[in-house]
Formats: sequence, structure tokens, C-alpha cells
Amino acid sequence: MSTFTVSGRFQTRDGWQTFERTLVAPNESVAKEHTYANFGSEHGLKRTQVSIDGVAQ
Repeated sequence: MSTFTVSGRFQTRDGWQTFERTLVAPNESVAKEHTYANFGSEHGLKRTQVSIDGVAQ
């Protein structure tokens, strides 16, 4: 398992807010999926309201 930093932006009432999250995942694809899932559960956002700009290891 590796540590990945996922950066991007998500939609709010006032526009778009940037974010950067660090998480542990087996690969880049799983890191993206966990990011979408976390924003959905924590903020009630759909995948179309989250834009991932990049994933760094």
C-alpha cells in the first residue's frame, strides 16, 4: 500500500473550492475512488461535483 495525495476541486454554493487529501491505497485508481466516496458521504456531493486534477505518490 502506498500513500497518495489527491488534489482537485469540489463544487460549493459559492463556486468551486480546492482540496488536497492524503490517503493510503493500493493504487492510483483506488485513491480516486476513495476520494469520490469520501466527498459523497461527508459533503453529500455527486461525482460530477468533484473534479480531480491530479494524483501524486
